[in-house]
Formats: sequence, structure tokens, C-alpha cells
Amino acid sequence: MQGAKAQMKLLEDAITERGRVKDGDVLKVDAFLNHQMDVSLISELGKEFHRLFRDAGVNKILTIEASGIGIACITAQQFGVPVVFAKKTQSRNIDGAVYTSKVTSFTHQREYDVIVSQSFLGPDDRVLLIDDFLAKGSALLGLIELVKQSGASIAGAGICIEKGFDVGGKLVRDSGVRVESLAIIQEMHDGKIIFTD
Repeated sequence: MQGAKAQMKLLEDAITERGRVKDGDVLKVDAFLNHQMDVSLISELGKEFHRLFRDAGVNKILTIEASGIGIACITAQQFGVPVVFAKKTQSRNIDGAVYTSKVTSFTHQREYDVIVSQSFLGPDDRVLLIDDFLAKGSALLGLIELVKQSGASIAGAGICIEKGFDVGGKLVRDSGVRVESLAIIQEMHDGKIIFTD
């Protein structure tokens, strides 16, 4: 458990020192997590996700483009499994049947159809969901829907930062999915960030 506290402290310190609170409950962590990536920090987060889910039978990691991909890849190295990422646009290099669900981006204020090729997700898969943020829960619920369509099972969801004051964590946990968030923000105001103990 000591290691777990150290990983959370590393992330909380990064959020406090390098994150910025903007109007509308927006937390910018683009200096180290989802634009410029602090690979040393993310490597520690990947180790922690592995510690939390190593006995869950994970054989595939699923995330959504784009911010979750780097975190998912580093986590996948710990498990020795592939990463699949849900795409926000249909492209010519995706052929054949796909699973589709809708997600609303809090950051971009728009709705997307996200897709995963049926070639990469199926009933034999035990999937760990990975994402950078959990706020409203739309992205995670969209990924859960894709997994359900595929017949795969969900090992859980590993989240770097959860806005504990928002509805997403409750919605996802109430759906029966185990959620492990490495840093949970209790409140943000006047540029200050308070974490849940």
C-alpha cells in the first residue's frame, strides 16, 4: 500500500504544481498528461494500474483517442497485452464490421460516434479500460457499451484523475464496473485543488 500512496502523491503533486484550473471546472493537465506527456510519471501510473488489476485476468486494454492512448500503452507494457483505442471517426483503413457508441466530450462540447473494429474485441477478451479523466462519465460509458456489444468482459477501469464532485464516478460504479482512480479531486475553486483523502 505504501507504493500506492507514493504513486498517488506523485500524481497529486504534478496536478498541484503543473495543472491549471480554468473557468467552468476545467482542469488543464496538458503540461504532463494529455498534450505534453511526462513519461516517467506515466510509467509510475502504469505500474500502479498493474498493481491494482494484475489479478483481474486482463488480456486487452481499451481506451479512447486521443488523450488516453499514451497512458494505455505504458500500462499495457506492464501487463504484456495489446491496446485497442476507440476511434472518433470512421476512416478508410478500418474495414469490416465495427462496434459503435456515442460519447459527448466535456472538453470539446460535442458528440462523437466512437468505433472499434470487431476484429479487435470479442467474447474471449477481458478488458481493462484506461483513461486520463473521469468527470461526466460519457467516454467511459461509451467504452463500456462497446465492450458489451463485443461480448467481452470488463476487468475494471483505471482512471488517472477523477472529478469526485461530478456525476461520472457514481454513474460508472453504479453500472457495476470497478473504478480505480489514482487522484480524486474533491473540489476546485479560486485556482485551488483539494483532493479526496
